[in-house]
Amino acid sequence: MKIICVGRNYTAHIAELNNERPDEPVIFIKPDSAVLPKQQDFYLPEFSNDVHYEAEVIVKIKKVGKHISERFAGNYYDEVSLGIDFTARDLQSKLKAKGLPWEKSKGFDGSAIIGKWMPKSELGDLDNLDFSLYRNGEQVQNGNTSLMLWKIDALISYISTYFTLKKGDVIFTGTPEGVGKVNAEDLLEGYIGKKNAFTLKIK
Repeated sequence: MKIICVGRNYTAHIAELNNERPDEPVIFIKPDSAVLPKQQDFYLPEFSNDVHYEAEVIVKIKKVGKHISERFAGNYYDEVSLGIDFTARDLQSKLKAKGLPWEKSKGFDGSAIIGKWMPKSELGDLDNLDFSLYRNGEQVQNGNTSLMLWKIDALISYISTYFTLKKGDVIFTGTPEGVGKVNAEDLLEGYIGKKNAFTLKIK
């Protein structure tokens, strides 16, 4: 299993972090050890004082594919959910300033939250899908996949040009604006439409 993440896929999020709009998808990978086990709390790592939540629509690949045409990409996944790409923002900023890879700030243990999988057949138009994140009962992120620079099927096609996709691989499709710091004792709740995908305590 590998976790393939897409950065800078929503214009407003690019602006809030003062990043440059990319000409093609920005791709990075988290190791499988980044997946937080089900029913486990998220513990803030000791090496960061500024861990941010980034809620993202995620899809699970169901069969092997390479050089997948965008028009056939929908045949490679049946399940969709919401996840969090936790980011040690202070560490990421230091690494970016030195032109170094992001992995330590993005791929640390527990940094990938994978919500309950939902059949895509029950979610309607995946290119017009509402999702949201609440922190302590207050909505902090509210997105819609229609605002993606690259939609899900286009991402699968692009990613499969470089990496063979295998059954069980998970793709994080990017986060909208509203990312922010988490603190100990926070409660995070993620939704696709009105369906709860996860509830997570921060320790």
